[in-house]
Amino acid sequence: MGVPPLGDRRTARLGLRFVSKRDAGRGGFREKRNSFLADIDRCVVLDPRIGERIDDLRKLIYQMEAFKNIAQVEVACGDDVAAMIFRNMIPLSDGDRAALVAFGQAHDLHIYLQPKGPDTVHRIWPESSGPGDERLRYRLGEFDRTMKFHPMDFTQVNAGSNRAMVHRAVEWLDVQPGERVLDLFCGLGNFTLPLARRGGQVVGVEGDETMVVRGRENAELNGLDNVDFHGADLHGDFTGQSWAKEGFDKILIDPPRSGAEEICKYLTAFGARRIVYVSCNPATLARDAGVMVRNGYRLVRAGVMDMFPHTTHVESIALFERDSG
Repeated sequence: MGVPPLGDRRTARLGLRFVSKRDAGRGGFREKRNSFLADIDRCVVLDPRIGERIDDLRKLIYQMEAFKNIAQVEVACGDDVAAMIFRNMIPLSDGDRAALVAFGQAHDLHIYLQPKGPDTVHRIWPESSGPGDERLRYRLGEFDRTMKFHPMDFTQVNAGSNRAMVHRAVEWLDVQPGERVLDLFCGLGNFTLPLARRGGQVVGVEGDETMVVRGRENAELNGLDNVDFHGADLHGDFTGQSWAKEGFDKILIDPPRSGAEEICKYLTAFGARRIVYVSCNPATLARDAGVMVRNGYRLVRAGVMDMFPHTTHVESIALFERDSG
C-alpha cells in the first residue's frame, strides 16, 4: 500500500491559547488524552489553503486587541473556497475586524465570526448579501451533482474518499428505474442526490431540520424533482410517518458513531430488498449487523475506506440483502 495522502482534510477545529510565560500565542490541535494544545506552525494533513498558513494565522491573532479572547477557529473547505470561523469571546474592535478582513483578502479566504452560539455565525468577508449566499460547494462529478453547504454544516472531512464512498454505496445499492429509495441520516444530500440520478423516487430523512433545508436547497440547485427531504426523530419508530407508508425497495443508512441499533429493528417494516449501511464506527456497525441478521437480512459484502488517513479511524460500508429463505 502507498503512503496515505497529505493535505486531504477539509474540516477541522483549531484551538487557541495564550501562554503568558512564553509571551506568545499557542495554537493547534488538542493533544491526545488531555486538554493541552500542540504548538504547530503548519499542518500537512489539513488542506494546504489553511494548513500552510498556521503560522500566519498565529501572527494575525497575536497582533489583535482581542488576541486573548479568540477561543478557536473552525475550518471548512469547499472545492473553490476555504472558510475560517473565528470564535470571538468579546466584541471585536473596528481594527480587529479590519485585520481579519485583510487576512481573508490576502489569502482568498472567507472570514466568519461566531460571537456566541452556532446561530450567531456570520460572514464579514466577503460581505454577505443574505443568509443564502454564505455557502461553500463541492462537486460529485461522476453524478453531475453540485453540493452547497454552510461552513458550520457537517460534511465528510476527505473529499476524495467521499467521492469513492458515494460511488461504492450507489454501486452496491444498485437502484433501478422506478424504485423507491430511503436515505436515513441524509444530511445535506451527499448520497440522496447521486441516488436520484438512477431514477425512481428518493426520500432523504434527517433529524436536524437545518440539514433538511440544506437538502432541499441542493435538490433545487440540481434541478431534481424526484427527491423529497423530511425531518424526523431517528431514535424511535418512524414507520407511521406519511413518507414511510408506501415502503421502499432500497435503503441507505449513514448514522453517527453511536450507530442505529433501534432503527435497524424497524427497517424490516419497509420491505426493502437491499440495504447499504455506511459507518464511521466498525464496533457499532458490527452490533447493528447482528440486529439486521436477526431480522431477516444477510450480510453480503463489507469493506473499509481510509476516510481519515494518518489516524486509526476508518469508514466502513456493508451490504445487506433480505433473506429469501
